[in-house]
Amino acid sequence: MFDLSGRLAVVTGCRRGIGLAMAEALAAAGADVIGVSAALEVTGSEVAARVGAHGRSFVPYRADLSDREAVRGLARWLGQRDRPVDILVNNAGTIRRAPAAEHSDTDWDHVLEVDLSAPFLLAREVGRDMVARGSGKIVFTASMLSFQGGVTVPGYAAAKSGIAGLTRALANEWARHDVNVNAIAPGYISTDNTQALREQPERNQAILERIPAGRWGRPEDLAGITVFLASDAAAYLHGAIIPVDGGWLAR
Repeated sequence: MFDLSGRLAVVTGCRRGIGLAMAEALAAAGADVIGVSAALEVTGSEVAARVGAHGRSFVPYRADLSDREAVRGLARWLGQRDRPVDILVNNAGTIRRAPAAEHSDTDWDHVLEVDLSAPFLLAREVGRDMVARGSGKIVFTASMLSFQGGVTVPGYAAAKSGIAGLTRALANEWARHDVNVNAIAPGYISTDNTQALREQPERNQAILERIPAGRWGRPEDLAGITVFLASDAAAYLHGAIIPVDGGWLAR
């Protein structure tokens, strides 16, 4: 029931970190992958090599998800392909750190566009076809800040809270059409987005002391849950936001 052979997955933010691990995991389970990233290499990318190592095809697509027209262009391109999208992983995201009183309109707009508006637009366009076919899987990357407020990241917290609400809203409409919409909420994962925190000794130590697992997460810690949500094993799971956090929320 975890076999994804013959299915086509789209993974945004696939070039590194969590998205790279997700793309490889889906390929290992049998899916072919279309990878999307603003700086994705046309040839020779690490994600293409990892997907190819599992005998699956990889198609790169470069798009800046902060550009609404670029997102619309991606949606049109996906809709015009002969092969429909079976799995959409809306993973791409960004973060801007500044105290709320100093958080600029520019930072707010940029984060909301990439982290909330672009995922909605892609889910709407790809999801419309899934509903018409009566099958499909949409997986959002939420965050611990879908549940908490965070510090000095008001735009990110707002966007990821929005992703949690969007996950539930789409599930309410599309579950009856056998389209599963769920989200993964990573905890503190060792990626570029958290590098600033890991480089602050006191903050890094405080985070580690709060995590029952006693370590930062690794991108590959998200691999299993990604395959699960993309597979038939999750056929009756709708509107869930699943933490993968080393026990952070249990404290």
